[in-house]
Amino acid sequence: MSHQSDLIAEDILGYLKQHEAKDLLRLITCGSVDDGKSTLIGRLLHDSKLIYEDQLASITRDSQRFNTTDQEVDLALLVDGLQAEREQGITIDVAYRYFSTDRRKFIIADCPGHEQYTRNMVTGASTCNLAVILIDARYGLQIQTRRHSYLVDQLGIRHVVVAVNKMDLVDYSEAVYKTIQSDYLKFADRLSIPDVQFVPISALKGDQVVTQGVGMPWYTGPTLMQILEQVELTHDIPLDELRLPVQLVIRPNLDFRGFAGTLAAGSLRVGDMLQVLPNRQQAKVQQLLVAGVDAEVAQAGQSVAVTLDREIDVSRGDMLVQAQDSAAWIAQNLEVQVVWMQDTPLRPGQEYLIKQGERIIPGQVDCILYRININTLEHELTDQLQLNEVGLCRLHLHQPVVADAYRRCRGTGSLIFIDRSTYATAGAAMIQAQVEQERCDTPELDQESELQRLRSFEKELNRLVRHYFPHWGAREI
Repeated sequence: MSHQSDLIAEDILGYLKQHEAKDLLRLITCGSVDDGKSTLIGRLLHDSKLIYEDQLASITRDSQRFNTTDQEVDLALLVDGLQAEREQGITIDVAYRYFSTDRRKFIIADCPGHEQYTRNMVTGASTCNLAVILIDARYGLQIQTRRHSYLVDQLGIRHVVVAVNKMDLVDYSEAVYKTIQSDYLKFADRLSIPDVQFVPISALKGDQVVTQGVGMPWYTGPTLMQILEQVELTHDIPLDELRLPVQLVIRPNLDFRGFAGTLAAGSLRVGDMLQVLPNRQQAKVQQLLVAGVDAEVAQAGQSVAVTLDREIDVSRGDMLVQAQDSAAWIAQNLEVQVVWMQDTPLRPGQEYLIKQGERIIPGQVDCILYRININTLEHELTDQLQLNEVGLCRLHLHQPVVADAYRRCRGTGSLIFIDRSTYATAGAAMIQAQVEQERCDTPELDQESELQRLRSFEKELNRLVRHYFPHWGAREI
């Protein structure tokens, strides 16, 4: 349900025009298990008067049935719709909710906090501009807090709001809030998130979510809703160069041949000279359509169709860029940050289908350079990536792709691993760099780490010998 506005009754066309002009903020709520993510979304909707009366009556009945909030209305039930979620009081799958205020439209993704559902969190965060990371004031930073913060950073989300929740359970203590704020900033120093803000809240009681509340007079900053309405998004696409992946070739009749797609970056004007990658043919924009209407210019994020002034070979999966642009990579060997999402581990040499935009190309990981320890952010040597693990890999594709570093452009810097036998999504990857040579150089461990690894191996080998060859006595290998 959208917000209430007098214009709806007085001038519906004026309201629709005003509503269309608002910008859209995509955000995600994440954090550890039971930090109150679903309750926070429910509170945002409830206090903004965005819930129908029958919805409120329904969740009131379900709150009494499942009794997850000690007889209070459980606002988390607005987004926790699965039967298992309501019975256990946890989030399992990603739930999306849409709402709007006088200033902005929102799409909010409620993501699960359990480690086994990290892949769901990555899916929800992949299209977001802002992340609300919740921290339970009673427990401070948890493993999943660090894991989700790291993934938010790697996924290119530039705005983070750290919401210290359940302040009512610590007597609204300013000291507790300040300690958590200090601890998080120490951890965030090792990340590269440019905008981090903090707000103490009680999602259950409503303090500092939409309204100020009375529990924390010592906090004089904006409420969570005010932060969401005011955050600046205009500079969130760092790449100025044009990137238009061709998603569809439109040929309704003999007189029209257009190329449709969503502008991943940059702007496009009638008369611009373009080149098609990877074949590098060039032509000029003759006509530009935005939402089926002739336009002179289009910006990043808009769905467009273009016609060219001469017939050249442009196919689904090709990339249109400015004619003088030399920044885009055409590469077959890439370094990629992989988040593994399959129970079967990722191993070098195993072939997958790699999806980039509209192209699907066979490829394989030549080697895993290292795995990232989410708790310490240290790099560890490994020969495989297990479910929900993150690592830097060297990827070889059987055909060249047009790509950018993920931090420059999400649309051309992201890949999906697809299992060849089941066609299930196996992993997600963010492109870090192109690699000129195919040879894979694994970084060396420092001497102390290597000694520890050898001692662990020796200890395990001796244990196995004693177990399977007890007649050898206490002999050590």
